[in-house]
Amino acid sequence: MATYKKRGYKPKNKAEEQEFDVKDSTTAEVFSTLDESASKTEAWVSKNQNYILGVIGAIAIGVLGYLAYNQFVQKPKETSAANELYYPQQYFDQAMANEANKDSLLNLALVGSEGKYGFLDIIEEYKGTKAANLANYSAGMAYLNTQNYQEAISYLENFSSDDAVLGALAKGAIGDSFSQLNQAEDALDYYEKAIAHNANAYTTPKYLYKAGITAMNLGYTDKALEFFERIQNDFSSANEANNIEALIGSVKK
Repeated sequence: MATYKKRGYKPKNKAEEQEFDVKDSTTAEVFSTLDESASKTEAWVSKNQNYILGVIGAIAIGVLGYLAYNQFVQKPKETSAANELYYPQQYFDQAMANEANKDSLLNLALVGSEGKYGFLDIIEEYKGTKAANLANYSAGMAYLNTQNYQEAISYLENFSSDDAVLGALAKGAIGDSFSQLNQAEDALDYYEKAIAHNANAYTTPKYLYKAGITAMNLGYTDKALEFFERIQNDFSSANEANNIEALIGSVKK
């Protein structure tokens, strides 16, 4: 059991007196060491205070600069870019609903009209914004619909999104572009990326079907069967499942 030295307490014998002396000496040594460490720390801080203050100042300036940039540069830029995106997107939407004038409307969406920016202008002038990222997607889709497949691939590859549908559609559209260029291996690769991007009832059966047809044409019957059977098992209510049994039968022959 530990022994505590109470105020006014006198040791009972010489051995106990020596024990308390040793404890007092140890305690004094500990405090002396702490004092010495504190003194060294204070000395180091005193010697390097300009450096420390400089580092703290640099961090503070960096944080304030970042906040100021976001508030006074990036936010207004994002707002302006989003406003500019409205006009070419209108042309794009009209093109998708007007087959007769599709190409001319898509061209206006790409290059702009009446002093308004097109997708290509927004990509160039508003780099790093969400609107410029979306403009890459829309430009890619416009080029795909006007049969400019290399340009479609280029812009769609510059688009990034975690969105379940939009991200898959972009990858699938790259697959379509490669397919039109008769690069079936690359097309299959991007169809598989579209499938892996997100599992949903809209894009997944769509690209499982395209991947299956492409794999079948390449002679990859096992892969084709895997894609078709997944449609049959997991997406039986999708349009792509309508003739899936016939496709499965043709692959198994």
